[in-house]
Order: sequence, then C-alpha cells, then structure tokens
Amino acid sequence: MTLYPKLILDALATVRYPGNKKNLVEAEMVADNLRIDGMKVSFSLIFEKPTDPFMKSMVKAAETAIHTYVSPEVEVTIVTESRQAARPEVGKLLPQVKNIIGVSSGKGGVGKSTVSANLAVSLAKLGYKVGLLDADIFGPSMPKMFQVEDARPYAENIGGRDLIIPIEKYGIKLLSIGFFVDPDQATLWRGGMASNALKQLIADADWGELDYFLIDLPPGTSDIHLTVVQTLAMTGAIVVSTPQAVALADARKGINMFTNDKVNVPILGLVENMAWFTPAELPENKYYIFGKEGAKQLAEQMNVPLLGQIPIVQSICESGDKGTPVALDENTVTGRAFLQLAAAVVRQVDRRNMEMAPTKIVETHK
Repeated sequence: MTLYPKLILDALATVRYPGNKKNLVEAEMVADNLRIDGMKVSFSLIFEKPTDPFMKSMVKAAETAIHTYVSPEVEVTIVTESRQAARPEVGKLLPQVKNIIGVSSGKGGVGKSTVSANLAVSLAKLGYKVGLLDADIFGPSMPKMFQVEDARPYAENIGGRDLIIPIEKYGIKLLSIGFFVDPDQATLWRGGMASNALKQLIADADWGELDYFLIDLPPGTSDIHLTVVQTLAMTGAIVVSTPQAVALADARKGINMFTNDKVNVPILGLVENMAWFTPAELPENKYYIFGKEGAKQLAEQMNVPLLGQIPIVQSICESGDKGTPVALDENTVTGRAFLQLAAAVVRQVDRRNMEMAPTKIVETHK
C-alpha cells in the first residue's frame, strides 16, 4: 500500500475538535509538517493553549482515525504544539517582583481590605512600584475602593502569551476577581474553581516590575491561602486585627497559619486597625471603643512587630465608599498613620531580607 498526504488528511477530517465542532483539518489544527516514510507517518497537531483539555483525546482520536480509514499497519507519530507559549512553572512566576506581601486577618470586619488599599497607596506615595491583587474571591472590594467598578481588564499578547493587563489607579497596578463577575450576584464557586481563578490573576497577568506586590487575602484560613503559598514565595505576611479580644484570638490563629512548619512564611508584623476613635472636631481626643492596645499586647506576646495603629475617623469609611482612599491626603490624621505604616513595612521588609533566607514555596502533596 502506498501512503500519500490526502489519504491521511481525509482520515483526520473525520475527527471533530469539541472546542469548536470543526474537524481537525478545517480548524487548521494539522501542521504543515506532515512526513510520510513508507508506512510511517508523522505530523504535529496545533492547539491554542498548552493546557488544552482535549489535547490527549485528540491525539488518540487522530491515531485511531488513521488506523481505521487508512490502515492499521500505519505507524503514527503525533507531536503536540500550541500557539500560545506555556505559563512559567511555579517558582518562576513574577520574576520582576521584588517583594510579595500577604495582608491577612483572622476574621472579617476588621478593615483588612481598607488597610491593604491604603497601604498600597502610601507605598506608591513613597515612590515605590506597587501592585495590588484582590484575592478575596468571594467578597472582592477593591474595585469599589479604587472607584474602578466599571473597569474591564483586557488581554494583550506579550511574548507569545495572552496576558491580562492590570487596571492602573493612583499609581497602583490593580486586579480583582470583581472585574470579571457580576457585582450583584453571589459568586458560587467550589474551592478548585476559586483557586484556578486566583492562579490566573497571578500567573496570566502582566504585573511587570514591582517593588511591592500586595495580596489582599480573604479573612480566616482557606483554600485561597494555600493556593497563594503553593504558587508564590511570599516575602512575608501582615496580620490586621482590631483591639477586641475576639478579633485577637482569630489574629493569633492567622499568625500560626503562616508560621507553622509546613507554610513557614515570616510575619512582618501586626496592624491594629480601629485602635481608637477620634472625632474630626476634637482631633486630640482618643476614645478606645474596642479596647485599648490589644493588638500591641498580642504583638509583644507573639514576638512580632506592631507595624502601626490606625484610628477610626469617619472619613476612612466615606473615602473607601467613594473610591478615594484616605491615604491620598497625608494631611489627615489617618493619612499620616498610613504613611507611617508604609514606612514601617519598608523597614521591616528590608530587615527581613537581610536577616532571613528567601521563603520557599509550599510543596503540593498529591
């Protein structure tokens, strides 16, 4: 039997690709490197992405079609290629990012996202290149806090890969799952779906060169925290708490999550949010609504730095709702508190980098 290209292509035209319902030939998935040597046939199948879910089944179906419609004696060799370059492997992500910091809280309602947003703004005001990832998959708040709720990030082909371009506001590169879901609908995702979405925002985005990459983590401990420490080597974590006893108990758990032997992420320090209430008309007065210096005492007990104490003033809440973080105005009590926090974070990160080895990514055990 003599083999020739049309015989092979006619056989391949019987195989449909599930992604677009076209056959392999009309979908232009058969590369023009078809080689025939006696009863040996070799060629490449081209897929859009290196992670195409149908890759293995299509290779098997193509082999079966040639054996069925040409001859079972044909020796088939199929190589797979992709139009897009592969995502870098874990450990080689974000090569231009100097410091990766997780902002965490043991429980919700302590103002972790407010601290993340204002810390990012303050670091940018100090002249650093800053990225902020809203990893709170089920309750994303950064689009509102930065007044970019209508923003829809687009992808650009960079280096053979389609990369999401972060939104830029107040000198910060920003991405949030909130840009990709309906803000009026509850996000009902299983853990694996949420983790995959987060990995895409980290690995398939053009973050570029950054001094600080802040990750606003969901409250508590969850799959999302595990995904982050299994995907990125974090420089350290910041834990946010209020002075209340119940918040401090959860903050203690949050610290333990990062410092346990399996995770081993250094704690850069604690931030005491809502440390006291100061009325705008009486800026010298301090009212300790939630207790006095609870986070300061916890920091001493757990031997971690207290990075800052942020007072409650009405403008913090109003500024967050309006999308103009209070840290933009350094002439306010709170603006100054966030600038001092940013300076303390910079000092602590520099010290950590001098005294400790880089964090290792947590290994996944199958």
